[in-house]
Amino acid sequence: ETDVQGDVSEMSVIDYVVHHEGLKAYGITYDMAKEKLLSVGFALDDSDMAPASLTKQVGRLSGGWRMKLALVRAMLMKADILLLDEPTNHLDPGNVKWVIDYLTSLQSVTSIIVSHDIKVLDQVCTHVLQIDNLKLKQFKGNLTHVAQTYVPELMSYFQLKATKFTMRFPQPGPLEGVSSKGKHIMKMTNITFTYPGAPKAQLTGVTVRVSLSTRAACIGANGAGKSTMIKLLTGELQPDKGSGDVWKHPNCRVAYVAQHAFHHIEHHLEKTPNEYIRWRYEHGSDKEGLEKVTAKLTEEDEKRMKTPMQIEYKTEDGQLRSLKCVFKKFTEGRRTANKSKEYEYEVRWQGASDFTTWVPKSKLEAHGFSKLLKHVDDKIAALATQLQRPLTQKFVENHLNDVGLAPEFATHTRMGALSGGQKVKVVLAASMWNTPHIVILDEPTNYLDRDSLGAMAEAINAYDGGIVIISHNAQFVDQVCPEVWHLENHTLNLKGSYDWLESANKEAVKQAKEADEYVDGLGNTVKIVKKKKASKAELKKIKKAIAEKRKAGIEVYTDEELEAHGFDTAV
Repeated sequence: ETDVQGDVSEMSVIDYVVHHEGLKAYGITYDMAKEKLLSVGFALDDSDMAPASLTKQVGRLSGGWRMKLALVRAMLMKADILLLDEPTNHLDPGNVKWVIDYLTSLQSVTSIIVSHDIKVLDQVCTHVLQIDNLKLKQFKGNLTHVAQTYVPELMSYFQLKATKFTMRFPQPGPLEGVSSKGKHIMKMTNITFTYPGAPKAQLTGVTVRVSLSTRAACIGANGAGKSTMIKLLTGELQPDKGSGDVWKHPNCRVAYVAQHAFHHIEHHLEKTPNEYIRWRYEHGSDKEGLEKVTAKLTEEDEKRMKTPMQIEYKTEDGQLRSLKCVFKKFTEGRRTANKSKEYEYEVRWQGASDFTTWVPKSKLEAHGFSKLLKHVDDKIAALATQLQRPLTQKFVENHLNDVGLAPEFATHTRMGALSGGQKVKVVLAASMWNTPHIVILDEPTNYLDRDSLGAMAEAINAYDGGIVIISHNAQFVDQVCPEVWHLENHTLNLKGSYDWLESANKEAVKQAKEADEYVDGLGNTVKIVKKKKASKAELKKIKKAIAEKRKAGIEVYTDEELEAHGFDTAV
């Protein structure tokens, strides 16, 4: 992964192989590279929207195809010894089988493999090397034979549970206006996405809903578009114009760990994990949020924001005035209008340092301020965390310890000296500092040992927020995700049992009824107005209105309609 950076990421697959520094001494020609790439599944070009081709940019390959590309380089070297560090990371089941078949077919090659994949350890390995108390021990046989005959404690590899340590995710806390764990707090509706220059869309008509009770596994073959879909949901990518909407509750905090997780920290390897987290959140909100495509201002955005806006305000003596002003900055004040219930934001205007007014969200969005409004929302959402989690060395150290990184590594070791598994824990801890309501993990099981996987599974099951996971680890997914998002043929199919949702909602309703107040993003204590339960007649009337809206093609949900009418959503 780490050598697909900078200018190299823009090279085509075939050029990347032919011109790779490590292969120059072997006299690899264009035809030799082409033959080998085609033999392992790379397409000739992108004309049929294949997930990987000879002409595709290396930086646009999925993690699985990057791993396959690295293995192709090793195959072209015709090496006598293969040193493989987690060779099945990112690979779907079909490609894992391909790796196993390839390695077992090598009659005169020695393979030394670091792996946490049981299938590889059982089907490929003829010997097991165990590191125990700084000593190296060698046993003859595969993992099952060694565990049954020599080292019984290795049987823990066949179970996914924590044995050495525990992992704990910070609980998300209340979310303004959300009393049901089943209420959607992130939505993506009818989204289509096409990569620049691609002949066809990578994704079409994708619709997903995420709530606090979501436990979803996103599955599909390598290159199906799983990571692309997640990047659209989190704002890393922008959908095609006019294709649909992506929405998030203004106060919802989201943790996102990317597929190539190390990119989060690759420019900070001289820092300790503790220093990195304190740097990342030193101004309150997450600095990584400013790097999203949907957060960066374009020239068009900046031009629209400099256009004078007609505003109305009341003078000190109560007179209504109207004038045109040019935006200066947001004060980061936000309130709900009494009549419309729409958010209003406090704006400071140019040329008048003490002159501010409250402007409706819809008006600001119409003038091109959508991206800056998201910055304000994120800062307000982060404030609730800052009130309870001071950004001190000791507090951050405890937070890192909660994800399994001991103080020795959390505070006293530079990230450049950490193992792959330890770096993943750093990225996970950093993403969750703001106590997120939704955690999105793209291939989180890569580089983690079995004990860490077990600890993570237990942490997810104890977590009160929503979880979306991309993973090819069937055992891990089965343990934590009853809902499945299956990507195939450029679109999404949903399936799964909803018993978990019903159970989660019952608990959420119980807690909501017991609560009388909550703390909002600005630290204010807000009294909860108890909502009454709709009568049979009222419920019938609302359901009739919902049916009419759906018949007219309007997307509408029962719990949201009940809440809009002031009724309890637990009916």
